Amino acid sequence: MTKRLATYGLATALAWCGLAQAQVDLTVLDKDMAGPRSQVLVLGSVHLSQLPEGTDFEPASLQPLLQRLVAYGPDVITIEALSGETCDLMRRHPAVYLAEDVDTYCPDTAPAAAATGLDVPAAIAEVRNTLEAWPDTPTPAQRRHLAALFLAAGDPASALVQWWQLPEAERRAGDGLDDALAKDLRARETRDSESYQIAARVAAQLGLQRVYPVDDHTGDNVDLGGSPEAYGKAIMAMWASAAPNAKPSRDREDALARQGEMLALYRSINAPGNPQTRIESDFAAALRAESPQHFGQRYVAGWEARNLRLVSNIGAAFADRPGSRVLSIVGATHKPWFDALLGQMQGVDIVDVEQVLE
Repeated sequence: MTKRLATYGLATALAWCGLAQAQVDLTVLDKDMAGPRSQVLVLGSVHLSQLPEGTDFEPASLQPLLQRLVAYGPDVITIEALSGETCDLMRRHPAVYLAEDVDTYCPDTAPAAAATGLDVPAAIAEVRNTLEAWPDTPTPAQRRHLAALFLAAGDPASALVQWWQLPEAERRAGDGLDDALAKDLRARETRDSESYQIAARVAAQLGLQRVYPVDDHTGDNVDLGGSPEAYGKAIMAMWASAAPNAKPSRDREDALARQGEMLALYRSINAPGNPQTRIESDFAAALRAESPQHFGQRYVAGWEARNLRLVSNIGAAFADRPGSRVLSIVGATHKPWFDALLGQMQGVDIVDVEQVLE
């Protein structure tokens, strides 16, 4: 009898806890917040390295877009790239992360380590120490040194932010940048990457010291049911079956890219309704696809876990800066998740990208 009463009491308490949780409205938690609200602009982007065949991409075609982003005036810019810290983690766990994935997503820091004498953890620590004591008017030598530290820390986009704030004559080897590293930065200046040609250029124009890599592939490293080949075939078949629905918008965007109309392209991919078409033709189709291993559900679960981790990294980038103006540049398909998840954070307002791109 006593045991039954105790069990009943526990069940009643748990039921009341569930009821109490259900009544919590987090959307009004910050209504009386005493402090400035952060403004977050999510810019859905194409991957400039994957523009359609026949596109003769010129970075100058991005100028109208860059002008609008500079006018928005972010003080924190995040990019879809893995941080040096995450890459260091992946390298230390070869049983979990494939070597080819590390090679694909992580820059080679060996040349910078040879030039600076710093491995990735030591370089990250030195970057933090350097920025804490950063002067209002850094010398060219200080910028070159910090660029070398960023390369050693696995953050080449931030190295470019420093490099582009140097006068042309000062973009040379010295102060930790050897000839090989200076040559590497010159090569990155023209590389087709939104992290470089959009994020780093905007940051340099605004006098920021860095961008923040927030990508994360630890969450989407899901078990593929013992058959990566079968998983790949199933996902490719799902994409093929859904492709006709997305074809009109993709054709329109491909045409804009080939014409060099980059501002029009970014307006198109960020327009209301376009993201819905993308996710219906991708993730909704995956959830409808049938397979004994439930490959579609695994695919979507990995995608959502990745978005959750990216958004948490974005939040961490401005957590110690209440009232920040944040620009998050990410592949366009991520944007609906970013807007929804970032919009749930306390003290955060989502900026209308259409107004910024007008």
